Amino acid sequence: MIRNYLKIAWRNVLKSKLFSAINVFGLSVGMTCCMLLLLYILSEVSFDRHQEYVNDIYLLRSENVQPNGEVMDNPRGPAPYAQTVKAEFPEVVQVTRLWQNFMEDKTLLRVEESGKAVKSFYETKGTNVDSTFFDVFTYRFLEGDSRTALNDPHSVVLSEEVAHKLFGNEPALNKTIKIGGKTGNNENFKVTGVYEDESSRSHIDARYFVSLKAGWIGEYLRQSNLDFTSNNMFYHYLRLRPGTDAAKFSKKLPGFIEKYARKDLKAAGYDKKLVLLPVKDIHLFNKIDRIVSATISATYLYVLASIALFTLLIACINFMNLATARSAKRAAEVGMRKVMGAGKSGLIGQFLGESMVLTFIALLVAVVFVVLFLPVFNQLSDKTLKVSTLFEPEIVLAFIALALVTGLLSGSYPAFYLSVYNPLDVIKGKFVNSVSASTLRRGLVVFQFVISIGLVVATIVIQGQIKFMHEQPLGFNKDQQIVIPFRSKESREAYSALRNELLQNNQISAASGTSYYPGILNPSDMSVYLPGQTVNEDGLVKTNWVAPDFMKTMGFELKAGRMFSEEFPADTNMRIVVNEATLRKFGIPLEKAVGQRLNFDDRYDNVTKSIEIVGVVKDFHFQDLHQVIVPYAFFLNLDGNHNYIVAHVNTKDVTRVLPFIESKWKSLVPDEPFTYSFLNEDFQRNYAADARTSRIVNSFTVISILISCLGLFGLAAFAAQQRIKEIGVRKVLGASVSSIVTLLSGDFIKLVIISIIIATPLTWYVMNKWLQDFAYKISIQWWMFAAAGALAVVIALLTVSTQAIKAAITNPVKSLKSE
Repeated sequence: MIRNYLKIAWRNVLKSKLFSAINVFGLSVGMTCCMLLLLYILSEVSFDRHQEYVNDIYLLRSENVQPNGEVMDNPRGPAPYAQTVKAEFPEVVQVTRLWQNFMEDKTLLRVEESGKAVKSFYETKGTNVDSTFFDVFTYRFLEGDSRTALNDPHSVVLSEEVAHKLFGNEPALNKTIKIGGKTGNNENFKVTGVYEDESSRSHIDARYFVSLKAGWIGEYLRQSNLDFTSNNMFYHYLRLRPGTDAAKFSKKLPGFIEKYARKDLKAAGYDKKLVLLPVKDIHLFNKIDRIVSATISATYLYVLASIALFTLLIACINFMNLATARSAKRAAEVGMRKVMGAGKSGLIGQFLGESMVLTFIALLVAVVFVVLFLPVFNQLSDKTLKVSTLFEPEIVLAFIALALVTGLLSGSYPAFYLSVYNPLDVIKGKFVNSVSASTLRRGLVVFQFVISIGLVVATIVIQGQIKFMHEQPLGFNKDQQIVIPFRSKESREAYSALRNELLQNNQISAASGTSYYPGILNPSDMSVYLPGQTVNEDGLVKTNWVAPDFMKTMGFELKAGRMFSEEFPADTNMRIVVNEATLRKFGIPLEKAVGQRLNFDDRYDNVTKSIEIVGVVKDFHFQDLHQVIVPYAFFLNLDGNHNYIVAHVNTKDVTRVLPFIESKWKSLVPDEPFTYSFLNEDFQRNYAADARTSRIVNSFTVISILISCLGLFGLAAFAAQQRIKEIGVRKVLGASVSSIVTLLSGDFIKLVIISIIIATPLTWYVMNKWLQDFAYKISIQWWMFAAAGALAVVIALLTVSTQAIKAAITNPVKSLKSE
């Protein structure tokens, strides 16, 4: 029986080639979209799932409660937490700390082997960790022993890729590399391990690990008077004993704060609550935008899943519409089968069988499409999804399940619709133009275009917001600025000489050093308060240490007082230049800002110190436009120990100056590679996630419209065929081609207009919620909906008119001769 169903199904596929092609192509495109987005979503939710102790590892994060009740989330904590928590609670099997070099975005690695040329390059994503790190997190070692790899302070564990860059195909174990910057203080480190890149799919997106006892952070831990409140620089991970109830354990943490941190917290003027965050949830914990690496919003994945589902639904709707529309042609077949004794279940089985045949053909085509378009999708999504992933057992089963669901969903209504009618009614054709079938088809067309119009509006809003972010004045000159990092003692010592050399070039108008620059992470801040107030009334101010002419180089706009300058050699690091947000924070009028003093408590000297405001600059965006502008203060860096030098070029062809800068760099720092970036590109990189969202939504909008048009084309062809005799009569009676085209197109255009009316409030709500993630944003305008609606009408007209014109110009003799 099943074989017979499949045989009949295949014959029907071949008999109706146009409708079968539309269905197979539409379904395959819908399934391709669904598969690609499923691969993306699975990739995002798989972070840290490979960890051996994944269900027992937690990040110990803080919720800092200010005196005004404001809660600030912080994924890091003070250094003493680790060993104290382990000693205090028997539920804790192991702890490990991780420190990210927030002062430098890249680190110099160098190999100096006898008889070989020196290899050196800058590497990102290096971290300092405790020796217990690999006892908490699982990495597959290709060389070395994970249990002892970081016991020595001067040991380093490399990823497979970094090891290959340094040593080629030779073993890296026990070889020596020099690590510059704050990470390694330009000291030698022995390679004690190499791990497989594939085993590092974690929120800890690290390419190499250095002992926490090394570099600048090692010196800090050995010399500082550490307390339980300040210097929240360390990520703390706990591995709990298997079977430990995390909720019950969390109830013990307030007691830990009372016992060890209450005194320091009281002096600091705020409270703290410790919270456990499961490591498997970290990547999707967008309440904090960075936990070692960037987090993403689970809502974003829900949006992608919705797009995948809607795209597939549109394809299924096409199938259902075309199947019900074609039911008239199969009336005799159905009627005769029922007269000959075919039961309802048999007919349902036959039509579902046909649906399954088409669906599995579409599945095979979709798999081919996925293989072909995966590289393109990787570019859209900034992913490195692999074709081999498609053939993993769980993925194969997921795709087969997707095909089964699609087949059942697509074929369900036609199967049940055709099988329930009385055979005499079916043979007489009474159901062909039934109100229920027509209403369903119209409703499904409306649903398709609601989704398509919604996606078009979303595309317009997202593109508008991205354009706004690119064009929004930032409060400084972001263009024609070249940024050069200093990542070693030698390069930092060459700052003054390099700056002088650069200023000799008449195409470079300014050059100055800084610890941070707008667009990159700046974790440095301090708590200050007005004289006469207490620490309980303090406010947090972002801080940066700069050379005297940095603000002039950046083009900040002065509002009051003066900037730092070499004309004022008496300036000290107790004088500051602030932005307008600082004045608003402390209620200081602009005209009274210069000379105003702010206090801060120096815990190391155990004294209160005072700093003087000497200038105010206009507010500027040192973070991307997702973030609101907060208080910011510039301190004068007196020792010249800068992290970067920024050079302003007075020609639009910035690349013409690079060979000159590189030659000066090589003459001063010959053993280090020359690297640079453009400030405007660094700043725009903060919008990579938004650009990725835009690319994905744009692409799937086009696809959804394409699939909708396929269905509309099929329905228009059916409608024209159903009314062929009516059209012939009208033409005989003198109707023009244009009036017939208008008649046939009018019904579909009405449906599109209804779709616009439904889609408008729904899309406004969704996109308004999306815009809430931006502190500075566009407003949703009426014309966005008008443009999307007009586009939908035009596309529908173009799609339907092809069939309408074909029907209108047909010779009426051919359509009426059977009468």
